[in-house]
Amino acid sequence: MKKCMLALLVLAFTAGFLIQFSARVFAGPAEDVQAAMQLLKSKAATLGAPSVNGEEAVAGKNLPALHFGATKMNNNFVLVDEVQKEMGGTATIFVKSGDEFVRVATNVKKDDGSRAIGTVLDPKGRAIAVIAKGESYFGEADILGKPYVTGYEPIRDASNNIIGIYYVGYLKN
Repeated sequence: MKKCMLALLVLAFTAGFLIQFSARVFAGPAEDVQAAMQLLKSKAATLGAPSVNGEEAVAGKNLPALHFGATKMNNNFVLVDEVQKEMGGTATIFVKSGDEFVRVATNVKKDDGSRAIGTVLDPKGRAIAVIAKGESYFGEADILGKPYVTGYEPIRDASNNIIGIYYVGYLKN
């Protein structure tokens, strides 16, 4: 009887451990997106409050200059590359320019291998429709012709205006 009880205890402990362990090890893309988004937002917050100040050319387009504190994001890849290094996937900072959201800092690549700065968020995509309502979008999206599992969250200034978008995503297999 003691051997049976001991065997059951070991089995229960092992099963509990494996369930907890596998949940951490085999987290899916949705969990990865949530974690990467929190990392991107927290790293941006350590730089300071978001604001738009002046303009700067990005890929030949004159765009509003998005800042976190004193750090300008236009053509600055440090933040997005840190998130990619720590979490994998891709990260982007978009700035609002008129009715468009334009990539000013990204590690999303175009087909030629260059960074997709200066490209716009799909104006007909699901993400922009949700962002326009002031909400976050988490789900699948087509980015430059490729399927991704993504997250998009509005970047707001001190007056609560949407001035940009945080993005993270993982290429679907």
